Amino acid sequence: MSDSTTSGASAPGGTRDGRGPGVGRPRVGSWTTRQWLVAGVSVALAVLLGLLSLGVWSLSRSEDITGRLVDIHSPALIEAERMEAALLNQETGVRGYSVAGQQEFLAPWEQGLSDQETSAKRLSSLVRHDARAVADLAAVETAAGTWQRRYARPVVESPAPEAAAGVSAAEGKKLFDAVRAASDAQQDHLQDVRSAARDALDRAAFLRNLVLGAIAALVGLLALVAFEGVRRGITEPLARLRAQARTVAAGRFDQPVDTAGPADLRALGADVEAMRRRLVDELEAAEASRRLLDEQTADLQRSNAELEQFAYVASHDLQEPLRKVSSFTQLLQRRYGGQLDDRADQYIGFAVDGANRMQTLINDLLDFSRVGRVHNQQNTVDLDALADRVLESLSVTVEETGAVVTRDPLPTVIGDSTQLGMLLQNLVSNAIKFRSQDTPPRIRIEAERDGAWWRLAVSDNGIGIAPEFAEKIFVIFQRLHTKDAYPGNGIGLAMCKKVVEFHGGVIALDPGHHPGSRFTFTLPVHSPEPAGDPDGTDGTDGADGTAGRGEATP
Repeated sequence: MSDSTTSGASAPGGTRDGRGPGVGRPRVGSWTTRQWLVAGVSVALAVLLGLLSLGVWSLSRSEDITGRLVDIHSPALIEAERMEAALLNQETGVRGYSVAGQQEFLAPWEQGLSDQETSAKRLSSLVRHDARAVADLAAVETAAGTWQRRYARPVVESPAPEAAAGVSAAEGKKLFDAVRAASDAQQDHLQDVRSAARDALDRAAFLRNLVLGAIAALVGLLALVAFEGVRRGITEPLARLRAQARTVAAGRFDQPVDTAGPADLRALGADVEAMRRRLVDELEAAEASRRLLDEQTADLQRSNAELEQFAYVASHDLQEPLRKVSSFTQLLQRRYGGQLDDRADQYIGFAVDGANRMQTLINDLLDFSRVGRVHNQQNTVDLDALADRVLESLSVTVEETGAVVTRDPLPTVIGDSTQLGMLLQNLVSNAIKFRSQDTPPRIRIEAERDGAWWRLAVSDNGIGIAPEFAEKIFVIFQRLHTKDAYPGNGIGLAMCKKVVEFHGGVIALDPGHHPGSRFTFTLPVHSPEPAGDPDGTDGTDGADGTAGRGEATP
């Protein structure tokens, strides 16, 4: 098969697809595998049909010759011999009767006449298309009739055979010898015809065998040519393409991919080469992105180091002067309270309150920055025991507000107990803080397994949250109420979100819960048992999801 390139480029004096002026068919080099197969099969079928036609003709000729030999020539020779035997029987009967004069010796004569008539009829039917054989049969019948008329019948019909003979015995013998000669000539001709038919049959059989052998040889040759064509035009190009593709797949992306063979295989090689080039481009882009990511990671590490330094400064260097400001403003308030005018007392109160709030805000920011960085001990955490400790720390607030807290049996998970304690404390304290004024707080902590996740929820009967604020409440410093109505810094729910996501789960507000609010969050199940299929149950769809209120610590 041709290894030339496809007819995609224009040739001198031709069209863009490689065809010359007035040529309506593609060049051989642009043939596809299908076109090669169709052409090869068509040529093979044409040659095979020719040989098969010759084979059918030779078989038909052999069958025709065999039929004539079996149905005509051999039966004709046999009937001629039977006719001769019938004439001999007649001669034997006549001779016996002429010697003995007894009627019983005429039985061969009578049988011979009957057999002669039967054989003559059959032979006449068999040789009706052979003029020579018809003439020979007529000669035999004429000679036999002359012998019967002039010698045999006068002897047979007379009571005195010797006296009744029209001719002498010697003359009768001579007449019968003429019958023998005519019969021998007839049989010789029939034998020659039969021999010629056998020779023709041998030649037809030889031709038939020759044609069948040629067909077998041609089939073998076509099989060999087809195998070699498939090997060179399809198998070897595919093997080469496969080897090059494996080389590229092994990491040698600089290895070009090209192949030979029919046009469609070359097109396949071009597609693989285009894919390789695309992969090379993508890898180069990925490498550039990786280098950029490394640079950004280094920048992030520097930023984290600076943030840690800031946290240290905030926890030590800033807190010390802030404590001094707070202490001295409180001293001013205690020592000079009531001695100055009301406006001075008001200013001192503002300073004391601002210092206290600044100290609380710094502590909250430190706690928020430490999530996942300082508190990061992954251990087995019994949420039941953890909830008991949280409720104990909130016991004073629970007792003052008359809150009732119920819960389901809580699971054991893997995580950081400090962070998970902050999570439960923020959610429960928010439920107490944002309570209705005329109804004691009713808080429930729920837990159920959902495939590979624990789905937990904290619900209350408080003032609730409008669905349009379901995302805003988890943003740090976002508040839905003034500080006078509900104190706080707006960090609690942002910290809850950070804790849950650090443990691999999600948190969201349940917008369908009324009255009050309901926060759901997920934590992964860590157990030796099969975890089940987490698809669709990982809480990421947000339907029963996980969100918060925007403010947390009281």
